[in-house]
Amino acid sequence: MKVLVINCGSSSLKYRLIETDTKTVICKGLCERIGIGGGHFKYEVTGSDKGFEKDVEFPDHNTAVDTLIKAVTDPDSGVVGDVSEIGAVGHRIVHGGDKFTEAAYITPEVMSVIEECSDLAPLHNPANIQGIKSCRKVMPDTAMVGVFDTAFHQTLPEEAYLYGIPYEYYEKYGIRKFGFHGMSHEYVSKETAAIMGKDIKDVKTIICHLGNGASITAVDGGRSVDTSMGYTPLDGIIMGTRCGSLDPEIVHALVEKTGKGLDEVMRILNFDSGVYGLSDYKSSDMRDIRDAYKAGDKAAIRAFDTYIYVIVKYIGAYMAVLGGADAITFTAGIGENSSSVRKHICDRLKGLGVVLDDGANENGHGARLISAESSKVRVYTIPTDEEMSIALSTVEVLDRMNKG
Repeated sequence: MKVLVINCGSSSLKYRLIETDTKTVICKGLCERIGIGGGHFKYEVTGSDKGFEKDVEFPDHNTAVDTLIKAVTDPDSGVVGDVSEIGAVGHRIVHGGDKFTEAAYITPEVMSVIEECSDLAPLHNPANIQGIKSCRKVMPDTAMVGVFDTAFHQTLPEEAYLYGIPYEYYEKYGIRKFGFHGMSHEYVSKETAAIMGKDIKDVKTIICHLGNGASITAVDGGRSVDTSMGYTPLDGIIMGTRCGSLDPEIVHALVEKTGKGLDEVMRILNFDSGVYGLSDYKSSDMRDIRDAYKAGDKAAIRAFDTYIYVIVKYIGAYMAVLGGADAITFTAGIGENSSSVRKHICDRLKGLGVVLDDGANENGHGARLISAESSKVRVYTIPTDEEMSIALSTVEVLDRMNKG
């Protein structure tokens, strides 16, 4: 089946058309600066020179979807003869609350729940909703499926998702750990089991999704049992600009001592903290921090070492939660590409039986084993593919519906 994957932001729309039978990307692209002027359209066709880029004004998301559909069906540049050849559209939905444990066919009832969850993801869910509406307008006869970033973590046990606050706040307001990056964690955990040649039900894995936004998840038999991000993506490990976990009283202290309002303090914790803040605002990009670290910059060393320490602490905690791990897998921008980050983390895990193969860690690309033969825990780096995960989940939903 051909599945169009849509990842809709407030002013952008990323897309991929995927043939799920062969797990191949037919085409992909991006609509930029929707609704703000100066729009730009990118269209790439796998293994072909049919692709192009051009400036296009996108007054709204409807225009963006219309533009991409015209490109994929165009007699010269297109990859399908007619829009009817696209079997379904899979939409990335950031927040599904605790209502969805898996992807769902988008009905009016499902749309209502997504809208209700907008308070939990005000920067994302409204844009995701707009993407669904725009696709329905341009492709009214095509099946629409929502794939939720939070769904994979709905298997967390109660003791893992509850906070130490009065239980009535969970009952009344749904305040609990939700977790994020679920599509990535699910996809990479499956790929880890596959590369090990094992049934995922028999594998305990710690997935380290390390990008500018980052999270770590303990996966037991294909089920998420704990994850570092919480009620919001601000929780967990130190990230590019996010603070990660901290004493809640710090928020009160910053308001009182700086004279800044609560909204400004929360903005700082989201956008001026993490590696960026710890490095005295040098950069939120780990490549810049790594270079400055090697040059002996004290602020970069402070930021890098603190970042590594927190990740090591979470991995150690999750090894305890799992009762031992079969594998640790690094993924996403930093996890896949920074051999130095992986080495610093694994070197601090030697006491837990983790031994890195420095040659394998430094050399090679793509999915591969990077631990030494003597390592008690296998270590992998595996590229994540959230779009492929969305496409495959979309097909699973439709298959269930057809069988039911």
